[in-house]
Amino acid sequence: MRLYIDPGTGSMLFTILIGLFGTGLYFFRGAKVRLRFLFGGGKKVAGNDEARVPFAIFTDSKRYWNLFEPICEQFEKRGLPMLYLTASPDDPALDRRFEHVTARFVGEGNRAFAQMNFLKADVVLSSTPGLDVYQWKRSKDVKWYVHIAHGANDPAMYRMFGLDFYDAVTVSGDYQIQQLREIERKHNAPAKELPMLGLPHMDALLRRAESAEPLAHRETTVLLAPSWGPNGIFRRFGAKILEELLRTGYHIIVRPHPQTLATEKELIEPIMARFPEGGQLEWNRDNDNFEVLRRADVLISDFSGIIFDYALVFQRGVIYTDVSYDKGPFDAWWLDEELWTFETLPKIGKCLTPENLPELKNMIDELLHDPSYQAAIEKARTETWSCIGRSAELIADYAIQKQKELTAAPEADA
Repeated sequence: MRLYIDPGTGSMLFTILIGLFGTGLYFFRGAKVRLRFLFGGGKKVAGNDEARVPFAIFTDSKRYWNLFEPICEQFEKRGLPMLYLTASPDDPALDRRFEHVTARFVGEGNRAFAQMNFLKADVVLSSTPGLDVYQWKRSKDVKWYVHIAHGANDPAMYRMFGLDFYDAVTVSGDYQIQQLREIERKHNAPAKELPMLGLPHMDALLRRAESAEPLAHRETTVLLAPSWGPNGIFRRFGAKILEELLRTGYHIIVRPHPQTLATEKELIEPIMARFPEGGQLEWNRDNDNFEVLRRADVLISDFSGIIFDYALVFQRGVIYTDVSYDKGPFDAWWLDEELWTFETLPKIGKCLTPENLPELKNMIDELLHDPSYQAAIEKARTETWSCIGRSAELIADYAIQKQKELTAAPEADA
């Protein structure tokens, strides 16, 4: 008789086994590093022989600078020291000239995590999941870890156990609290603090939108902003999507993902050659996507965070591709309810499939003229974007108050 394990359970058991293997591997690696330092043969580890810092930020990628920049500016404004540690050698933070915020490159990949394992800090803010699961272990010299939310969507969409070992996770909607508490119960994990502190990167985008000069009269514009990889729009639809977009008669902006331009040249270069820029079609490669977002009347993208950034900040409809979502590797597997993301997308936009691609113009026109989409977008804003305009300030307040609490207690009780 064969033993049957359903795919969800199999995925969970696989994740647990990988987690146990990773924990053992990095325990021995950590012991090796400590021995090297004891005998003086190892390289300097950031924070190993430095004084404890009250506040630190760790980011594994430069793409999160838009999330942390407003927070750094709050600490700079208040004259409080903040150590910003990044795993990207070209992080924009490294070029900023702050008086109180110190930005430092700590190496890429495992080297960055190894340094973070020895950090000395009271409060660490990060958007990187997986603390104390794989490479990134909790430092015994850090008192409090705070995960900063970087998307208006479900925290359950992280891989399993991604947030379990943070001391606090910032949230921006009540449904996120409900999900995290349910995951804690299913994992038998300790309850975290879940302060409602909003979304600093979206606040910053909204401020730019509100302060920007009004756009001159222009023709209706559609922005195609695909991501990369097997589920990217160009992988699924090829050049056909541009054929349909050009048939609409609208102005079309195509903004390929930087990774597509770097690693999917065999895919994108023939399309760009077939559809050269000019007249109705515009190819955009700006580092900053703000201008093309505000120029667009409709956004077309795939399974990407830009969908909610665009819809909720600019309050305009979106067209998204249908992507199969396997809950198996993610914390969503533990939840019985449908994820907020998948309940909300059909209300604020239209789903694009190979079958309805010929109806693309009708879908765009419906988004432009049907007021029900505007009402749905406003409802989504209230559900997933709390503390609008105040997030960075509130996060700084929370970190400062928590640091005071931690350092006021006797060291043995901290």
